[in-house]
Amino acid sequence: MTTSALRRQVKNIVHNYSEAEIKVREATSNDPWGPSSSLMSEIADLTFNVVAFAEVMGMVWKRINDSGKNWRHVYKVKDS
Repeated sequence: MTTSALRRQVKNIVHNYSEAEIKVREATSNDPWGPSSSLMSEIADLTFNVVAFAEVMGMVWKRINDSGKNWRHVYKVKDS
């Protein structure tokens, strides 16, 4: 497990992110590769639930407003 993956897991626990928010964070991470199609499909399926939809869109909005060293967050959100 890489350091960034471990750090991401700790943040997920500390911030008490939901399953939907964790999936969006994983899909829009700073990793140099893009999200898998299965992950994107899972996120799309989650949007049919009203509560999960709000969580997904809240995290997407947060990622769109990132800047500076987190440019990949913005790029991956807009590319999806």
